[in-house]
Amino acid sequence: MCKGVPFHLRICLLLACGLLTACHPRQPPVQVVYRFDEHRWLELKGWHCEGELWFVDQQRGIRSEVQSQFYRIFTKPYINASERYIAIPSWRTSGVMNISKDYGRTWQNSSVTGDEDDGTTRPAYDDIVSLTVVNDQGFLLTRQGRIYMSSHPFDDPRLAPGGPGIDYTIMFRGRPRQYHISPQFPGPGWGLEYIDPPRVLNKLVHKHQTNFQNLPEAIPEVKDYRGWTHMRCDLGAGLK
Repeated sequence: MCKGVPFHLRICLLLACGLLTACHPRQPPVQVVYRFDEHRWLELKGWHCEGELWFVDQQRGIRSEVQSQFYRIFTKPYINASERYIAIPSWRTSGVMNISKDYGRTWQNSSVTGDEDDGTTRPAYDDIVSLTVVNDQGFLLTRQGRIYMSSHPFDDPRLAPGGPGIDYTIMFRGRPRQYHISPQFPGPGWGLEYIDPPRVLNKLVHKHQTNFQNLPEAIPEVKDYRGWTHMRCDLGAGLK
């Protein structure tokens, strides 16, 4: 095809082709990695199952960025049966999840507080068995049988703007000390803190808040779930 073309022109043509290719790189693949139901799903944009994570709700017209980069899928059983409250875990991460309390419109980070046998305050990823979200509450089960859970899906009304706040007493060296939680500084709000109630609740001020009282002792049954039970991702997407 290049017969009769001077050698220096061939080199220029090859360089030009290379520059055109560099200026028009392949776009990262987009794949659905999880379905909550027929109209809600998670999209991952990136190579080798790592990249941006997006939430889509067709019925409500929501498309929101959950994580801007470096997201990798959660590899354990995962059921998210709630619509308003969504908790999205990720690979090798047991302390922070992406949380939405408004049907996926906005996202915040969660925290995890426990008392593990090795002295840490959160379970190791390898110890996690599953994450279940039901009744607007999240339940993180470990192989030791512990259940890290979020609060009931409401804030203590005493901590609402204009509320009285919460007064409580702590015994210190045999003497009572009075403390107050102000509505001006109510804390993170419902659904953002996962705790292991039997091991840590009595050590936390959360025990005085109504949304952390009478928590379930077991993971509630999930009924009529239409979504996936695991995240899925094709490592070779876009490379074939």
